[in-house]
Amino acid sequence: MTILATEGLTKRFPRVTALDRLTVSAGPGVTGLVGANGAGKSTLIKILLGLLPPTEGTATVLGLDPATRALDIRRSVGYMPEHDCLPPDVSATEFTVHMAQMSGLPRSAARERAADTLRHVGLYEERYRPIGGYSTGMRQRVKLAQALVHDPKLVFLDEPTNGLDPQGRDDMLALIRRIGTEFGISVVVTSHLLGELERVCDHVIVIDGGRLLRSSAIGEFTQATRTITVEVEEGRQALADRLTALGQTVTAHGRLLIVETDSPAAFDVVRDAVVDLDLCLVRLEQGRHRIEDVFREEVANV
Repeated sequence: MTILATEGLTKRFPRVTALDRLTVSAGPGVTGLVGANGAGKSTLIKILLGLLPPTEGTATVLGLDPATRALDIRRSVGYMPEHDCLPPDVSATEFTVHMAQMSGLPRSAARERAADTLRHVGLYEERYRPIGGYSTGMRQRVKLAQALVHDPKLVFLDEPTNGLDPQGRDDMLALIRRIGTEFGISVVVTSHLLGELERVCDHVIVIDGGRLLRSSAIGEFTQATRTITVEVEEGRQALADRLTALGQTVTAHGRLLIVETDSPAAFDVVRDAVVDLDLCLVRLEQGRHRIEDVFREEVANV
């Protein structure tokens, strides 16, 4: 099953080409749409929702063409916009009920769904307060609730962690993962913070300047490398010196040591060195590529 697909999709504005012959598809689960600001992520979502016409090419969402079936798509899809768009003088309950009714739910069902959805996003106790008094994190949760209230098959979340502190980002990412796993709703989430998507996505689409750089399962981005990542509470330099003396190639990376290896025996060497130096080991794991590394390589090769 394909939740979205594009073929040669192009969108030109007077002074910029936002999408340039983009051909890509995504299946169920949580899909990350990665790119720097201005890469074309929001433009793509608006075309898929039928809010913008493409200049060239075609697209489908849940098998429907946004050019001719935009209303049907929006009945089955939720959308959390990037920018703040909430009325300050109404409560989260009033707003979410209104959005549910806009999606076709009768008022009684809309109120029931709104209460359930606000509970899921962690706003149940605050649901009757005016939105204008909410924190940034709470406002992001309201936007998420209205995207989910009509029980969509797919949700588009445009930069959902914008403006959040580290704890708020962690909480939002946990909610996104729950949507994809527990609720059974497919998710397309955009972000320019690459590390976030590693934590929640099954598949990642990388675009730059409106062009596709790569579309892969998350495991292909974060495949194992021929390195070991080591972290100790104290004594990093002493450990690096000991491993170097034992013939290992060691590179410092912040608090971490990266040890090159072509044999599982290197794990034993590192472990024994930590024990001999009486250090407190925090992390010892197989090194893996990060999306950020792959993105940098793909951009350099374009």
